Amino acid sequence: MTEWIDTHCHLDAAEFDTDRDTVHAAAYAAGVHEMVIPAVDTANFEAVRACCQNHIGCLPAYGLHPLWVTRAKDQDIDTLHTWLSSNKAVAVGEIGLDFFVPGIDPVRQKRFFAAQLDIARSLNLPVLLHLRRAADEGLKYLRRARLCGGIAHAFNGSRQQADELIRLGFKLGFGGRIRELATSLPLEAIVLETDAPDIPPVWLNRGRNTPAELPRIAAVLAELRGLTPEEVAVSSRAAAHSVLRIPDRTTKEKHD
Repeated sequence: MTEWIDTHCHLDAAEFDTDRDTVHAAAYAAGVHEMVIPAVDTANFEAVRACCQNHIGCLPAYGLHPLWVTRAKDQDIDTLHTWLSSNKAVAVGEIGLDFFVPGIDPVRQKRFFAAQLDIARSLNLPVLLHLRRAADEGLKYLRRARLCGGIAHAFNGSRQQADELIRLGFKLGFGGRIRELATSLPLEAIVLETDAPDIPPVWLNRGRNTPAELPRIAAVLAELRGLTPEEVAVSSRAAAHSVLRIPDRTTKEKHD
């Protein structure tokens, strides 16, 4: 069976409280054998950890999302550092800047973003980036941070911005709304994601997105690039594994 990795999936979200096990089982049956579950604030760190402990193939990331910094406390940065130091995570995330949603203090966003980049650098962890209408500003911070890379989730920037992110060691995430840019970027720079339950593909008619949709999303990309789905699966998995701190399954199984 073709194996996929969903590099951005909020399986811990309340939208899945009534059928999380069923949603996970359907994704796994479809070949989505790895799913990265990013946190958004300290209040859901435990839910992310529990989701990953209870569902095979789920991989945690911990961070403070830019849209949640309005309710974050300064000590949450220390909490995040402690949590990452004592819990295995594939990345710091979801973190970044969002200048699309009105009313979210940009100065506060930048302060929390910079602090989390410092944590990522100190722990040598990659980051999962949320940069909406903020790619140029985010790049300023990333150039200074000198990180080991990561993923620009739901990338929606320009080719120039994409090239700069790639130069800095980042992969670019594409999901249910494949952009023309995804057809021309180097294949090894692309990873796949659903952002479930958000960003539903058009065939869901604005319904709830789930990680089981990933193979169909990949099929769209494969057709646009003149590739087979298997080629896209192999490339996107290799790209994700090259930047994220994903444990080797063979090693893990030997120790379980």
